[in-house]
Amino acid sequence: MPKFLRMKLPPTKKRIEFGFFDAGGGHRAAATALKMAIQSQQRPWDVNLINLQELLDPLDIVKRYAGIRIQDVYNSMLRSGWTLGSPQLLKVLQLVIRMYHRPTVRLLAAHWKETQPDMVVSFVPHFNHAISESFGRAFPGRPFVTVLTDLADYPPHFWIERQPQYFVCGSDRAVSQARSMGHSDDRIFRASGMILHPRFYGPPVENRVAERARLGLRPDLTTGLVLFGGHGSQVMLEIAERIERSPLELQLIFVCGKNEKLATALRARKSRMPCFIEEFTTRVNDYMQLADFFIGKPGPGSVSEALALHLPVIVECNAWTLPQERYNADWITEKEVGLVLRSFRNIDRAVAQLIEPVALARYRANAAALQNRAVFEIPAMLDQIFDRSPGDAEPSTEALLVDRAV
Repeated sequence: MPKFLRMKLPPTKKRIEFGFFDAGGGHRAAATALKMAIQSQQRPWDVNLINLQELLDPLDIVKRYAGIRIQDVYNSMLRSGWTLGSPQLLKVLQLVIRMYHRPTVRLLAAHWKETQPDMVVSFVPHFNHAISESFGRAFPGRPFVTVLTDLADYPPHFWIERQPQYFVCGSDRAVSQARSMGHSDDRIFRASGMILHPRFYGPPVENRVAERARLGLRPDLTTGLVLFGGHGSQVMLEIAERIERSPLELQLIFVCGKNEKLATALRARKSRMPCFIEEFTTRVNDYMQLADFFIGKPGPGSVSEALALHLPVIVECNAWTLPQERYNADWITEKEVGLVLRSFRNIDRAVAQLIEPVALARYRANAAALQNRAVFEIPAMLDQIFDRSPGDAEPSTEALLVDRAV
């Protein structure tokens, strides 16, 4: 036999597509962080991030008639705090998604046929039925995975659907919800928390005292970090004013994200307290290391980031809270890692309670005990899913009809 015929061909890299939206920011952040972890582990995979909004732009009725994407409407709501009634708006959104289900499946199936991924991983809610159906039609037998970027599902038709697929869940509550929907344990993977950027596991700030001083803060003063996601929130101004009027002796770091107007308003304030105001930054982990506690909304990403750096949290949960984030407040109380308020009108009293030395030490110890390593655990889970998947199957008649229609 000729020598070239006896040579082993190099193994073909598996192709994985991570689907996300830019509604909020946590979906893209989780997908990006997991891709980085996969690359650091030198997995033999080609991972591509796909903005599903761009694929589905032809079906975005808000963009068609108003010239703005529906995800941008959502982000504007977050910046302005217009979240009262969000459960009802969610039902309207899901109704529209169901109305456009078939053309959504056709668009996605055409994309999968073009890019030919061996696995699709969803980091988004609402669309998992369409993603699963479209990928199953394009490539029957190839695995579809949903990574929940919320601590729990908000049924019905949010994260978990009744369909053959795999799930990565970051809490016992989410695992229980998947089981209750009829999914077997071999299809459910329990991660130790939410996906965080690998930088949150990096070395600590070398000189905390010097870094505080560099920001114009006092090295010896209790420090809070105020953060309301990547688009900020007007409530940060209210928090600043209420703490300003209190007798509390502390200082604050405000991270305003992409909300330049908010950052400008905070900088224009006259304050008796040392404050540092930052806009969008990739150094949230560094600022958190300079803080002693966290104030924000009960979003799964920012809360998990704070707890990973052992910061107790203070959050608000009421009718204005996004419905998918309300369980997070229950989880914070259950784990005893912070305080949940009905209103930030009481933020000064909550801060006074939290920073009492014995209480602060207890909350910090509880946060440290969580040990969230999800971003490093999930690549091995995806590897197991590849091993369990049967591979390609014969396309169904229905799938062939979809191909012809696309």
